[in-house]
Amino acid sequence: MREMFDKNDSYIIAELSANHNGSIERAEAIVRAAADAGADAVKLQTYTADTMTIPCHNEYFQIRGTLWEGRTLHELYQKAYTPWEWQPHLKSLANTLGMDCFSTPFDATAVDFLEQMNVSCYKIASFEVVDTPLLKKIASTGKPVIMSTGMTTLAEIAEAVATLRENGTKKLALLKCTSAYPAPPEEANLRTIPHLAQTFHCAAGLSDHTMGSAVAVAAVALGARIIEKHFTLSRADGGPDSAFSMEPEEFSQMVKDIRAAEKALGHVNYSLTEKEEESIIFRRSLFVVKDVRAGESFTPENVRCIRPGYGLHPRYYDEILNKKSTQNITAGTPLTWKHLLQTHE
Repeated sequence: MREMFDKNDSYIIAELSANHNGSIERAEAIVRAAADAGADAVKLQTYTADTMTIPCHNEYFQIRGTLWEGRTLHELYQKAYTPWEWQPHLKSLANTLGMDCFSTPFDATAVDFLEQMNVSCYKIASFEVVDTPLLKKIASTGKPVIMSTGMTTLAEIAEAVATLRENGTKKLALLKCTSAYPAPPEEANLRTIPHLAQTFHCAAGLSDHTMGSAVAVAAVALGARIIEKHFTLSRADGGPDSAFSMEPEEFSQMVKDIRAAEKALGHVNYSLTEKEEESIIFRRSLFVVKDVRAGESFTPENVRCIRPGYGLHPRYYDEILNKKSTQNITAGTPLTWKHLLQTHE
Protein backbone atom coordinates (compact mmCIF):
# COMPACT_ATOMS: atom_id res chain seq x y z
CA MET A 1 0.00 0.00 0.00
CA ARG A 2 1.26 3.47 -0.76
CA GLU A 3 0.83 7.07 0.26
CA MET A 4 -2.36 8.42 -1.29
CA PHE A 5 -0.77 11.81 -1.89
CA ASP A 6 2.06 10.24 -3.90
CA LYS A 7 3.35 12.77 -6.43
CA ASN A 8 4.02 10.27 -9.21
CA ASP A 9 0.87 8.21 -9.69
CA SER A 10 -2.80 8.99 -9.27
CA TYR A 11 -4.53 7.24 -6.39
CA ILE A 12 -7.47 5.28 -7.80
CA ILE A 13 -10.44 4.49 -5.55
CA ALA A 14 -13.19 1.97 -6.20
CA GLU A 15 -16.37 3.12 -4.44
CA LEU A 16 -18.40 0.15 -3.19
CA SER A 17 -21.37 2.26 -2.10
CA ALA A 18 -24.65 0.31 -2.32
CA ASN A 19 -23.53 -2.11 -5.03
CA HIS A 20 -23.34 -5.02 -2.59
CA ASN A 21 -27.15 -5.26 -2.93
CA GLY A 22 -27.46 -6.46 0.65
CA SER A 23 -25.09 -9.43 0.28
CA ILE A 24 -21.78 -9.66 2.11
CA GLU A 25 -20.65 -12.30 -0.38
CA ARG A 26 -21.23 -9.83 -3.19
CA ALA A 27 -19.41 -7.14 -1.22
CA GLU A 28 -16.43 -9.48 -0.85
CA ALA A 29 -16.52 -10.27 -4.56
CA ILE A 30 -16.52 -6.56 -5.39
CA VAL A 31 -13.46 -6.01 -3.18
CA ARG A 32 -11.61 -8.85 -4.89
CA ALA A 33 -12.62 -7.60 -8.33
CA ALA A 34 -11.42 -4.09 -7.46
CA ALA A 35 -8.01 -5.47 -6.51
CA ASP A 36 -7.82 -7.44 -9.75
CA ALA A 37 -8.79 -4.29 -11.69
CA GLY A 38 -5.89 -2.31 -10.22
CA ALA A 39 -7.61 -0.12 -7.62
CA ASP A 40 -5.41 1.41 -4.92
CA ALA A 41 -8.29 1.53 -2.45
CA VAL A 42 -11.84 0.45 -1.80
CA LYS A 43 -14.14 2.99 -0.18
CA LEU A 44 -17.17 2.21 1.95
CA GLN A 45 -19.95 4.38 3.32
CA THR A 46 -20.73 4.27 7.03
CA TYR A 47 -24.28 5.22 7.98
CA THR A 48 -27.68 3.77 8.75
CA ALA A 49 -31.01 5.06 7.60
CA ASP A 50 -31.60 6.44 11.10
CA THR A 51 -28.24 8.23 11.33
CA MET A 52 -28.94 9.82 7.95
CA THR A 53 -32.56 10.96 8.30
CA ILE A 54 -35.92 10.09 9.85
CA PRO A 55 -38.68 7.75 8.59
CA CYS A 56 -41.03 10.41 7.35
CA HIS A 57 -43.26 10.34 4.27
CA ASN A 58 -44.20 13.98 3.96
CA GLU A 59 -43.22 16.00 0.89
CA TYR A 60 -39.88 17.11 2.34
CA PHE A 61 -38.56 13.55 2.44
CA GLN A 62 -39.77 12.40 -0.98
CA ILE A 63 -37.04 11.93 -3.63
CA ARG A 64 -37.68 13.59 -6.97
CA GLY A 65 -35.76 14.07 -10.17
CA THR A 66 -33.16 11.31 -9.69
CA LEU A 67 -32.68 7.59 -10.24
CA TRP A 68 -34.39 7.07 -6.87
CA GLU A 69 -37.64 8.82 -7.79
CA GLY A 70 -40.63 7.78 -5.68
CA ARG A 71 -38.77 6.67 -2.57
CA THR A 72 -38.36 8.48 0.70
CA LEU A 73 -34.87 9.25 1.90
CA HIS A 74 -35.21 6.77 4.76
CA GLU A 75 -36.32 4.01 2.37
CA LEU A 76 -33.37 4.64 0.06
CA TYR A 77 -30.80 4.61 2.85
CA GLN A 78 -32.35 1.53 4.45
CA LYS A 79 -31.82 -0.30 1.16
CA ALA A 80 -28.42 1.15 0.33
CA TYR A 81 -26.48 1.16 3.59
CA THR A 82 -23.54 -1.16 4.20
CA PRO A 83 -24.05 -3.03 7.50
CA TRP A 84 -21.46 -1.83 9.97
CA GLU A 85 -20.64 -5.35 11.13
CA TRP A 86 -19.36 -6.12 7.60
CA GLN A 87 -16.95 -3.24 7.45
CA PRO A 88 -14.00 -4.46 9.58
CA HIS A 89 -14.02 -7.69 7.59
CA LEU A 90 -14.11 -5.86 4.24
CA LYS A 91 -11.25 -3.65 5.35
CA SER A 92 -9.20 -6.68 6.39
CA LEU A 93 -9.90 -8.35 3.05
CA ALA A 94 -8.91 -5.24 1.10
CA ASN A 95 -5.70 -4.87 3.10
CA THR A 96 -4.84 -8.52 2.49
CA LEU A 97 -5.26 -7.88 -1.23
CA GLY A 98 -2.88 -4.90 -1.08
CA MET A 99 -5.46 -2.11 -1.08
CA ASP A 100 -6.38 0.57 1.39
CA CYS A 101 -9.92 0.58 2.72
CA PHE A 102 -11.55 3.60 4.29
CA SER A 103 -14.99 5.12 4.43
CA THR A 104 -17.26 8.12 4.27
CA PRO A 105 -18.80 8.70 7.71
CA PHE A 106 -22.11 10.55 7.83
CA ASP A 107 -22.33 11.35 11.52
CA ALA A 108 -20.23 11.41 14.69
CA THR A 109 -21.06 7.82 15.67
CA ALA A 110 -19.73 6.64 12.30
CA VAL A 111 -16.45 8.46 12.93
CA ASP A 112 -16.13 6.76 16.33
CA PHE A 113 -16.82 3.39 14.71
CA LEU A 114 -14.25 3.98 11.96
CA GLU A 115 -11.66 5.05 14.50
CA GLN A 116 -12.07 1.65 16.13
CA MET A 117 -11.39 0.16 12.69
CA ASN A 118 -8.26 2.32 12.42
CA VAL A 119 -9.01 3.57 8.93
CA SER A 120 -6.14 5.36 7.21
CA CYS A 121 -8.15 8.42 6.18
CA TYR A 122 -11.65 9.85 5.83
CA LYS A 123 -13.77 10.78 2.84
CA ILE A 124 -16.32 13.59 3.09
CA ALA A 125 -19.23 13.40 0.68
CA SER A 126 -20.35 16.44 -1.28
CA PHE A 127 -23.66 16.55 0.57
CA GLU A 128 -21.86 16.77 3.94
CA VAL A 129 -19.51 19.65 3.06
CA VAL A 130 -21.90 21.99 4.88
CA ASP A 131 -22.10 19.78 8.02
CA THR A 132 -19.72 21.80 10.16
CA PRO A 133 -20.03 19.64 13.33
CA LEU A 134 -19.18 16.53 11.29
CA LEU A 135 -16.19 18.26 9.70
CA LYS A 136 -14.86 19.19 13.13
CA LYS A 137 -15.30 15.62 14.36
CA ILE A 138 -13.45 14.18 11.37
CA ALA A 139 -10.68 16.78 11.60
CA SER A 140 -10.14 16.01 15.29
CA THR A 141 -8.83 12.56 14.33
CA GLY A 142 -5.85 14.21 12.65
CA LYS A 143 -6.08 11.80 9.74
CA PRO A 144 -5.90 12.73 6.03
CA VAL A 145 -9.17 13.89 4.52
CA ILE A 146 -10.50 13.62 0.97
CA MET A 147 -13.47 15.91 0.39
CA SER A 148 -15.75 15.99 -2.64
CA THR A 149 -17.04 19.39 -3.73
CA GLY A 150 -20.23 18.69 -5.66
CA MET A 151 -22.96 21.35 -5.36
CA THR A 152 -20.63 23.68 -3.45
CA THR A 153 -19.72 27.29 -4.07
CA LEU A 154 -16.14 28.46 -3.76
CA ALA A 155 -17.09 30.20 -0.51
CA GLU A 156 -18.55 26.98 0.91
CA ILE A 157 -15.41 25.05 0.00
CA ALA A 158 -13.28 27.73 1.64
CA GLU A 159 -15.35 27.56 4.83
CA ALA A 160 -15.14 23.77 4.94
CA VAL A 161 -11.38 23.76 4.30
CA ALA A 162 -10.85 26.32 7.05
CA THR A 163 -12.97 24.27 9.45
CA LEU A 164 -10.97 21.13 8.74
CA ARG A 165 -7.57 22.80 9.03
CA GLU A 166 -8.45 24.72 12.16
CA ASN A 167 -9.54 21.51 13.87
CA GLY A 168 -6.68 19.17 13.11
CA THR A 169 -6.57 18.20 9.41
CA LYS A 170 -3.01 18.35 8.09
CA LYS A 171 -3.33 16.44 4.81
CA LEU A 172 -6.24 17.38 2.57
CA ALA A 173 -7.37 16.55 -0.94
CA LEU A 174 -10.32 18.13 -2.75
CA LEU A 175 -12.21 16.31 -5.45
CA LYS A 176 -14.06 18.04 -8.26
CA CYS A 177 -17.45 16.39 -8.36
CA THR A 178 -20.65 16.81 -10.32
CA SER A 179 -23.48 15.56 -8.11
CA ALA A 180 -25.62 14.04 -10.85
CA TYR A 181 -26.17 10.32 -11.31
CA PRO A 182 -24.94 9.75 -13.97
CA ALA A 183 -23.26 13.07 -14.72
CA PRO A 184 -22.98 14.34 -18.32
CA PRO A 185 -19.37 14.96 -19.41
CA GLU A 186 -20.17 18.52 -20.47
CA GLU A 187 -20.89 19.34 -16.84
CA ALA A 188 -17.59 17.94 -15.51
CA ASN A 189 -15.70 21.28 -15.73
CA LEU A 190 -12.37 19.56 -15.19
CA ARG A 191 -10.39 22.79 -15.40
CA THR A 192 -11.59 23.35 -11.85
CA ILE A 193 -9.16 20.65 -10.66
CA PRO A 194 -5.90 22.65 -10.98
CA HIS A 195 -7.73 25.71 -9.65
CA LEU A 196 -8.70 23.80 -6.50
CA ALA A 197 -5.10 22.72 -6.01
CA GLN A 198 -3.75 26.23 -6.49
CA THR A 199 -6.42 27.97 -4.43
CA PHE A 200 -6.30 25.69 -1.41
CA HIS A 201 -2.68 24.49 -1.64
CA CYS A 202 -3.60 20.83 -1.56
CA ALA A 203 -3.89 17.76 -3.71
CA ALA A 204 -6.87 17.75 -6.05
CA GLY A 205 -8.69 15.06 -7.98
CA LEU A 206 -12.00 13.87 -9.34
CA SER A 207 -14.99 12.04 -7.93
CA ASP A 208 -16.43 10.92 -11.24
CA HIS A 209 -20.06 10.02 -11.91
CA THR A 210 -19.80 10.14 -15.70
CA MET A 211 -20.03 6.96 -17.74
CA GLY A 212 -16.84 5.50 -19.15
CA SER A 213 -13.24 6.47 -18.42
CA ALA A 214 -12.56 9.38 -20.78
CA VAL A 215 -13.33 12.05 -18.19
CA ALA A 216 -11.14 10.37 -15.57
CA VAL A 217 -8.17 10.11 -17.94
CA ALA A 218 -8.61 13.75 -18.97
CA ALA A 219 -8.65 14.72 -15.30
CA VAL A 220 -5.29 13.04 -14.75
CA ALA A 221 -3.89 15.00 -17.70
CA LEU A 222 -5.02 18.17 -15.92
CA GLY A 223 -3.27 17.20 -12.69
CA ALA A 224 -5.77 15.04 -10.77
CA ARG A 225 -3.94 13.09 -8.07
CA ILE A 226 -6.98 11.07 -6.95
CA ILE A 227 -9.68 9.40 -9.07
CA GLU A 228 -12.80 7.90 -7.50
CA LYS A 229 -15.34 5.83 -9.45
CA HIS A 230 -18.31 3.75 -8.32
CA PHE A 231 -17.63 0.05 -8.89
CA THR A 232 -19.94 -2.92 -9.40
CA LEU A 233 -19.69 -6.47 -10.66
CA SER A 234 -22.39 -5.86 -13.27
CA ARG A 235 -24.76 -2.98 -13.94
CA ALA A 236 -27.33 -5.54 -15.05
CA ASP A 237 -27.55 -6.82 -11.46
CA GLY A 238 -29.28 -3.61 -10.44
CA GLY A 239 -29.04 -1.68 -7.20
CA PRO A 240 -29.27 1.97 -6.15
CA ASP A 241 -25.93 2.95 -7.70
CA SER A 242 -25.46 0.36 -10.42
CA ALA A 243 -26.60 2.55 -13.34
CA PHE A 244 -23.59 4.87 -13.05
CA SER A 245 -21.00 2.37 -11.77
CA MET A 246 -18.08 0.82 -13.65
CA GLU A 247 -17.80 -2.89 -14.26
CA PRO A 248 -14.48 -4.69 -13.59
CA GLU A 249 -13.24 -4.77 -17.21
CA GLU A 250 -14.07 -1.09 -17.66
CA PHE A 251 -12.34 -0.15 -14.42
CA SER A 252 -9.28 -2.21 -15.34
CA GLN A 253 -9.03 -0.48 -18.72
CA MET A 254 -9.42 2.91 -17.04
CA VAL A 255 -6.52 2.11 -14.70
CA LYS A 256 -4.36 1.08 -17.67
CA ASP A 257 -5.29 4.24 -19.57
CA ILE A 258 -4.55 6.42 -16.55
CA ARG A 259 -1.15 4.79 -16.02
CA ALA A 260 -0.35 5.27 -19.72
CA ALA A 261 -1.44 8.93 -19.52
CA GLU A 262 0.79 9.47 -16.49
CA LYS A 263 3.79 8.10 -18.38
CA ALA A 264 2.95 10.22 -21.41
CA LEU A 265 2.77 13.45 -19.40
CA GLY A 266 6.47 13.25 -18.58
CA HIS A 267 8.14 16.64 -18.19
CA VAL A 268 9.04 19.66 -20.31
CA ASN A 269 11.61 18.31 -22.75
CA TYR A 270 13.13 19.54 -26.01
CA SER A 271 16.06 17.10 -26.21
CA LEU A 272 15.97 13.97 -28.34
CA THR A 273 14.75 10.76 -26.82
CA GLU A 274 16.67 7.53 -27.35
CA LYS A 275 14.21 6.41 -30.02
CA GLU A 276 14.39 9.79 -31.75
CA GLU A 277 18.20 9.53 -31.87
CA GLU A 278 17.74 6.32 -33.85
CA SER A 279 15.32 8.01 -36.26
CA ILE A 280 17.13 11.27 -36.86
CA ILE A 281 19.08 9.84 -39.79
CA PHE A 282 15.82 9.62 -41.73
CA ARG A 283 15.37 13.38 -41.83
CA ARG A 284 16.03 15.24 -45.10
CA SER A 285 19.46 16.35 -46.30
CA LEU A 286 21.17 17.42 -49.54
CA PHE A 287 21.87 14.64 -52.04
CA VAL A 288 23.26 14.55 -55.54
CA VAL A 289 20.36 13.10 -57.56
CA LYS A 290 21.96 13.20 -61.01
CA ASP A 291 25.55 12.38 -61.98
CA VAL A 292 27.80 15.45 -61.72
CA ARG A 293 31.17 15.92 -63.44
CA ALA A 294 34.17 17.66 -61.88
CA GLY A 295 33.82 21.41 -62.49
CA GLU A 296 30.09 21.19 -63.15
CA SER A 297 27.79 23.52 -61.19
CA PHE A 298 25.29 22.29 -58.63
CA THR A 299 21.72 23.09 -59.71
CA PRO A 300 18.14 22.24 -58.68
CA GLU A 301 18.29 19.50 -61.31
CA ASN A 302 21.24 17.64 -59.79
CA VAL A 303 20.88 18.42 -56.07
CA ARG A 304 17.72 17.94 -54.02
CA CYS A 305 16.69 17.95 -50.40
CA ILE A 306 15.55 14.35 -49.81
CA ARG A 307 15.55 11.63 -47.18
CA PRO A 308 17.80 10.24 -45.59
CA GLY A 309 19.94 12.58 -43.56
CA TYR A 310 23.54 11.76 -44.48
CA GLY A 311 24.18 14.89 -46.54
CA LEU A 312 24.52 18.58 -45.76
CA HIS A 313 21.75 20.25 -43.77
CA PRO A 314 18.96 21.68 -45.98
CA ARG A 315 19.75 25.16 -44.66
CA TYR A 316 22.76 25.21 -47.04
CA TYR A 317 20.74 24.57 -50.19
CA ASP A 318 20.77 28.15 -51.47
CA GLU A 319 24.46 28.46 -50.59
CA ILE A 320 25.61 25.49 -52.66
CA LEU A 321 23.61 26.32 -55.78
CA ASN A 322 25.90 27.38 -58.66
CA LYS A 323 29.00 26.27 -56.74
CA LYS A 324 31.22 23.93 -58.76
CA SER A 325 32.01 20.34 -57.96
CA THR A 326 35.55 19.29 -57.02
CA GLN A 327 35.09 15.80 -58.48
CA ASN A 328 32.85 13.44 -60.37
CA ILE A 329 29.89 12.49 -58.22
CA THR A 330 27.49 9.61 -58.76
CA ALA A 331 23.73 10.11 -58.27
CA GLY A 332 22.69 8.98 -54.79
CA THR A 333 25.76 10.45 -53.06
CA PRO A 334 25.18 12.59 -49.97
CA LEU A 335 26.57 16.07 -50.65
CA THR A 336 29.36 17.24 -48.31
CA TRP A 337 31.60 20.30 -48.18
CA LYS A 338 34.47 18.35 -49.78
CA HIS A 339 32.44 18.29 -52.99
CA LEU A 340 32.55 22.08 -53.30
CA LEU A 341 35.41 24.09 -54.77
CA GLN A 342 34.90 26.81 -52.17
CA THR A 343 34.96 25.27 -48.72
CA HIS A 344 32.44 26.31 -46.10
CA GLU A 345 33.80 28.80 -43.56
